[in-house]
Amino acid sequence: MTTQPIQYHRRMQLVFPVALASLLVLGGVRVALDSLKNNELYFLWQSRLAGSRGPGLPIIVSEDEVIEDGCNVFEGKWVWDNLSYPLYREDSCPYLVKQVTCLKNGRPDSLYQNWRWQPNGCNLPRFDALKLLEILRDKRLMFIGDSIQRGMFESMVCLVQSVIPEGMKSLKRIPPRKIFVIEEFNASIEYYWAPFIVESISDHATNHTVLKRMVRLDSIAKHSKEWEGVDILVFESYVWWMYKPLINATYGSPDDVREYNVTTAYKLAMETWANWIETGINPRNQKIFFMTMSPTHLWNWEWKAGSDGNCFNESHPIEGPYWGTGSNLDIMGSVKDVLGKLKVNVRLLNITQLSEYRKDGHTSVFGERKGKLLTKEQRSDPKTYADCIHWCLPGIPDVWNEIFYAVLLQDYRNNSGIA
Repeated sequence: MTTQPIQYHRRMQLVFPVALASLLVLGGVRVALDSLKNNELYFLWQSRLAGSRGPGLPIIVSEDEVIEDGCNVFEGKWVWDNLSYPLYREDSCPYLVKQVTCLKNGRPDSLYQNWRWQPNGCNLPRFDALKLLEILRDKRLMFIGDSIQRGMFESMVCLVQSVIPEGMKSLKRIPPRKIFVIEEFNASIEYYWAPFIVESISDHATNHTVLKRMVRLDSIAKHSKEWEGVDILVFESYVWWMYKPLINATYGSPDDVREYNVTTAYKLAMETWANWIETGINPRNQKIFFMTMSPTHLWNWEWKAGSDGNCFNESHPIEGPYWGTGSNLDIMGSVKDVLGKLKVNVRLLNITQLSEYRKDGHTSVFGERKGKLLTKEQRSDPKTYADCIHWCLPGIPDVWNEIFYAVLLQDYRNNSGIA
């Protein structure tokens, strides 16, 4: 009776080294395959660089890669395209925050990833990560705003990161900034948290709340010193203003806190920002963009009469003309008015209308609330907990970046003379 445990113990002594050796071999194979994959990517990277006339030399931009003269890329329609889209996979980009990884968070459908924006009368150029990186060589690109703008930043990082070999890219977090560095190009793609653009008590990168808003309408110096010398700046500010129709703010004396109508406060803040643009920007070396409001889809009766829900369980875009109450025309008017008076050229990325159609693209119940994923009980109550403000990635912010890329590509072709 005692021999069986002994024999079993001896067999285990023989099996364990074999199993351990197998694991080590498999681990070695995995490392080798990963290394081979990275080496292959490195050689592709080098060959593409060489094909672009070599590092630091002008890239070739053909006529059919730029927007046709007179074409408004912000007017068009969404076209189903499950062959070309999404432009990257959610699980292939390690830089996404949990707030936007809808599939990983349990969203059952992925249809929202397969829509292409088709402008009327022209085509957007296919996004080319290496061409964008060459445009950004020796430059800094910075996205400035709230978490909507952070989504655009993460989208841009995901669009370019897959072509960059490991060891040649890194993400640094230096609050209130995130900095994605591409060493080969001496370039960076950055994000700066400033939900009101001007200073506020909500400027801490992680410890902030919309419930206690207080904005310093004439103060921007603390932020703007971080923007000085940045080659390409993309600003956005909207949803934090819209929590209530009145907002606490100071203007003039920092101790004189008053209640302002939001549209009045917004315009005063924009004028403070515009004054800095006029005095703090070198238009010969810096490019400035302003992104219009990202729409919300909080009430589905706006596109489906008689309904009493929100963006939850929506899987297709809205067809035909649509403008929701989540997009404030007075705010839009203030932006156009302030930008129209500037002497410095600030270009408008008017993403509002095209995004209005995309009721299906929000994180809904498949995102975060107060830094935590929704519980099963919370997901079962979408009327209360669905997030119809933020967007899943891959998704709508990728299209914003496609349009942005098209503008940068057109600028590059016009300025380089290389066709």
